[in-house]
Amino acid sequence: MQNLSPGLTVAAELSGVTPADHAAHPAWLRLKEAVEALRPLQSKDGSIDLSTVQRSTVDPLVETVLGAVEELTPLFPHSTDYLTAVLADLRKWADTGYREPDFLDSLLAFQPAEQREDGLEHLVVFPMYTQNGNPDRNLEAVLLKVVWPDWLAELERTRFDNPMFVPITFTDFTAGYDTNSAVLFPETIAVRQAPERFTWGGIFCDREAARFRAVTTSAVKQLGLEIPADAAELLADQQRSQQTFVLWDLVHDRTHSHGDLPFDPFMIKQRSPFWMYGLEELRCDLTAFKEAVRLEAEGYEQGRDVQYAILFDRMFRFPVSGDRVRNYDGMGGQLLFAYLHKHDALRWRDNRLSIDWDRVAEVTNALCGEIETLYRDGIDRPKTAHWIAAYQLVSKYLTPHPASTWAKGPEALPLGTADGKALNKALCDAVLPDEFPLSMFFEALAKKLSGVIAATTGITGASADRQGAAA
Repeated sequence: MQNLSPGLTVAAELSGVTPADHAAHPAWLRLKEAVEALRPLQSKDGSIDLSTVQRSTVDPLVETVLGAVEELTPLFPHSTDYLTAVLADLRKWADTGYREPDFLDSLLAFQPAEQREDGLEHLVVFPMYTQNGNPDRNLEAVLLKVVWPDWLAELERTRFDNPMFVPITFTDFTAGYDTNSAVLFPETIAVRQAPERFTWGGIFCDREAARFRAVTTSAVKQLGLEIPADAAELLADQQRSQQTFVLWDLVHDRTHSHGDLPFDPFMIKQRSPFWMYGLEELRCDLTAFKEAVRLEAEGYEQGRDVQYAILFDRMFRFPVSGDRVRNYDGMGGQLLFAYLHKHDALRWRDNRLSIDWDRVAEVTNALCGEIETLYRDGIDRPKTAHWIAAYQLVSKYLTPHPASTWAKGPEALPLGTADGKALNKALCDAVLPDEFPLSMFFEALAKKLSGVIAATTGITGASADRQGAAA
């Protein structure tokens, strides 16, 4: 694999101690060790059953966590209120006999979106599950750093308002993040009741960038794809890739609540066929792509990089990552690839992939236009009709499973069900787990990339650089 260049080294010192020193601090090391010892004692909901675990085993571990957080708190003066609340929530958890933890008070005290300063580091301690990582609400501890360069802050202020968006990087973490998880979301945290509204969402741009570089570099080599010089430079540069992902994520994240929205799957808790979520995620990415084209024309060098990142990550990593059960991101990646192929902006001939770099932006934006038209027309459609129209759009470019009921058309669907809720359930039940199987191309690519994708579990910018230096 191509060597990866060193990532960004943080020069700023916080409280007289660098982030690297924080990760080596004896209190942090004790905190990590105690958290890891608590994990196997916890149930799925985060509780500890004292009928099977001796309290004399648990209490010293929690005391170690308390002592370590107290010792580390002065290093994070901007988080004093939050860390004080963490200490109180830990003590309340112990007082309940380690029943299901409730960290609502500390969650409400943690407001990183109000402190978006480039290089600002946080210590985060919560019982939580990690999306695409650990499904159980284990206690986790994370050292992270905010990424908020001036050019991004200006774009957010003047163009892409997104007050809840917090791009971050890993400094160190416990086992729940030694996974594929690249987000820190408040809804994953164990609380007695959800807050009225969530006010922040963190995305680890260093993990996204490192994963993108590793998988894309391998895919380009495996497929014999010739890429422009600036694309190759992007793949070789961790810092530049992180800057790319913070812009991509900024626009993607805000798009969920912007545009012609017949429904919002992330605000209304309802069951929908998985291609609806796939189209929504793809719409947000293609909106970011469209904005990146405009930014490039205005002289933002990050605009071109975002286009490369969306194309490569969507087409190479998304379709072959994860399992095949309702894999909506995988479906969206296949759809982008198929659309470009059917419109001759991408070719697979003689066992080599080629991209028409002069046409790819135009064709990609055309797919965005088709999805936007679907959404705009959907405002005037009943839900069932909208689901069917969305399926028809996807199946125009992706071949459904031969056993699909949906592929047979509306007459094959259980539309006679009178009750609306029952109808929705019946329609979703008719969806196959793998409604749009991988094409032969992606079946072959999955085998070639499986090793490098597996190796990105737990990756960070720093670990990618170490691996590259050793290669």
